[in-house]
Amino acid sequence: MDIPLPAQHRHPSRFHTFMQIAMFLAIVTGIEIVIIFIPVSDFWQYTTLAVLSVVKFLAVIFYFMHLKWDRAFCTILFFIGLILGGGTLIALLALFATERTEALDAQAALVTSMAAERG
Repeated sequence: MDIPLPAQHRHPSRFHTFMQIAMFLAIVTGIEIVIIFIPVSDFWQYTTLAVLSVVKFLAVIFYFMHLKWDRAFCTILFFIGLILGGGTLIALLALFATERTEALDAQAALVTSMAAERG
């Protein structure tokens, strides 16, 4: 015969846990949106957004995809995906940062030549 536990000894249901995680993800998403509009250097903005994305990724795979209760092999597979995604992000940032630097250098050269012609 099971004796019901008092209210202070009950564990929260999975529904409440999932709702808390969903609210956490919504808050982190709101923080990401705010960070886009804060005037900071691109490096800090991209780094902060990448870290917050990793936090969201981990919350989703461990709770919503039930990896917390699954075998370690599945967790390793998801971390391989995270590493590949992170490597892709770093490669794209390096690629576009190089093009942006070249474009800024070309623009600066053009402004300098125009100033030399006038002056």
